[in-house]
Order: sequence, then structure tokens, then C-alpha cells
Amino acid sequence: MSESFDLEKNIRIAVLTVSDTRTPETDTGGALMKTLAEAAGIEVAGYRIVKDDQAEIKRAVAEWLEEKDLDAIVSTGGTGIAKRDVSIEAIEPLFEKEIPGFGELFRFLSFREDIGTRALLSRASAGVASDKAIFVLPGSRGAVKLAMERLVLPELAHITFELNKHRQARS
Repeated sequence: MSESFDLEKNIRIAVLTVSDTRTPETDTGGALMKTLAEAAGIEVAGYRIVKDDQAEIKRAVAEWLEEKDLDAIVSTGGTGIAKRDVSIEAIEPLFEKEIPGFGELFRFLSFREDIGTRALLSRASAGVASDKAIFVLPGSRGAVKLAMERLVLPELAHITFELNKHRQARS
């Protein structure tokens, strides 16, 4: 059975906040991510907060990877070097392909425009799985704003097209 991909369809994302302390009321990074996405015409189809726990993070992302109508998953938090920062360890094993340029550009922009040499501590990452883009961002509002405005939002339609053009070819 061949499925066609509608190139004009609305892009749908899920937002995951990784934190031991945030609640829906105090999750300023996740709220900013949702606001920026919606302002860009992207539908936020899912939102969750999970603890800094590998199994919880992996479970949330894996569930969203099963959702057919979702185009991307964007997480915030858990990308540093502290013992509890395990988003990378939980999510990268799910990647079918890594997008190394994302982390490289994010750290470059963070260095130049936001936090200077502290950018070297960021393990921000991106990849693809199940025809979905996955972005793993730091938890600060500055990092969310920088990544969303300069990298994720400008490229998300193109990434979504690239991940789904095989469907167009078969129809």
C-alpha cells in the first residue's frame, strides 16, 4: 500500500521537556518552544514533561515515533554534562541517522551569540527516525530560542520534505 505525502500539509511536532523540577506552570523552555512553533504555523500535537531518567525519556520519544501524523520531536533539557543529564544517552540510540551539523551549528551560534565558551559543554543533537526529525536541545530559554529561531524552524519544512519524499515517489 503506498502512502502519499502532502507537501502542503501542516507540520506537526511534539515537545518534550526533560526535568526533575519543572511542571506545566514552570516549564518556561517548553512553553517558549510551543509558542515559537505555533507562531511559525506549526501545530504542537503533543507535549510532555518527564524526569531526567533514561527509560522515561526513551519511552516518551519511542511512543511519538509510532505516531504516523507526527513530523518532528523537539526535546529540551538534559543535554549537559551533569550526572543527571541523560537525554542524549536516551534519545541518540533511537536515531536511524544522525544530523551532526545541527549540534555543530548550535554550538557555534551559542558561542558567538549567547554563552561564549560555555557552549563547549552543550551536547545538543539531532537525528531522524521513523521519517521524523528529532532535535535534542538544552533546557535554557536562551538555548531554546536560539535553536528554534536559527536552526529548527527555518529548516523544518525542508527536513520534513526530505524525510517523506520517498512516499511522493511511490504514489
